[in-house]
Amino acid sequence: MRPMSDLGRALCIITGASRGFGRTIAKELSRVVKPGSAFVLVARSGADLRNLREELTESEEGTAGLQVQCVEADLGLPEGLERVTKAAQEAATDLLEHVLLVNNAGSLGDISRFTKSFTDMTEVNSYLSLNVSSFMCLTAQILQAFPQRPGLRRTVINISSLCALKPFSSWVLYCSGKAARDMMFRVLAEEEPDLRVLNYAPGPLDTDMQLEARMNSGDALLRKSFNEMFSQGQLLSCEESCGKLMKLLIENSYTSGAHIDFYDI
Repeated sequence: MRPMSDLGRALCIITGASRGFGRTIAKELSRVVKPGSAFVLVARSGADLRNLREELTESEEGTAGLQVQCVEADLGLPEGLERVTKAAQEAATDLLEHVLLVNNAGSLGDISRFTKSFTDMTEVNSYLSLNVSSFMCLTAQILQAFPQRPGLRRTVINISSLCALKPFSSWVLYCSGKAARDMMFRVLAEEEPDLRVLNYAPGPLDTDMQLEARMNSGDALLRKSFNEMFSQGQLLSCEESCGKLMKLLIENSYTSGAHIDFYDI
């Protein structure tokens, strides 16, 4: 694939956009799309989304014509997915050159317990509904809403993790969900050769999720490791990691379906 100077006049759908890495992705993407692009920002927190929309619309990119729409939705429910897809269709214009979906929304789940304690199917199904089922169904809905046509680029991104590849004791829900998402996108890349598919693992980020890992991991050695990373200044800023994601997207040379870690670039 040839490199690009920008991502074109894009429709960007970003889940988990209200805080942390998702919020940074929205801000960084706004700098590499053409004027007239549209963003659909998705999260459960409407107040945080509206603050981000205000920040984006008052930026240089916003005054140049960036359109921003907020969708407050629970992606673990079918109606939440439908609201996102409808908002994306409404935001699209005839001048659209690129549809880009960033699947960032997700949760750690209960990381204080070990695998043998998860005997309640309702609990496990609830986790998988938000972190796996909604991920697959939203991706499918967006691809159906914006089918391949001449002149339209389509990119789907899974914000992945080292946990998709490596088992972390007491993190069975999170590791299982991340591994499933990676494999779904590997299959999708095989099925849709005209689609650009990326599993990007952003590295250990200095976010609320990392704080939860330091405090609540059931495995004592893992908890110690996370705390040492924090105390030794080894955590990455969202901006640093997002910069490498933007580099990947602009250079456009990655193998579709690949799992690429921050430290691989």
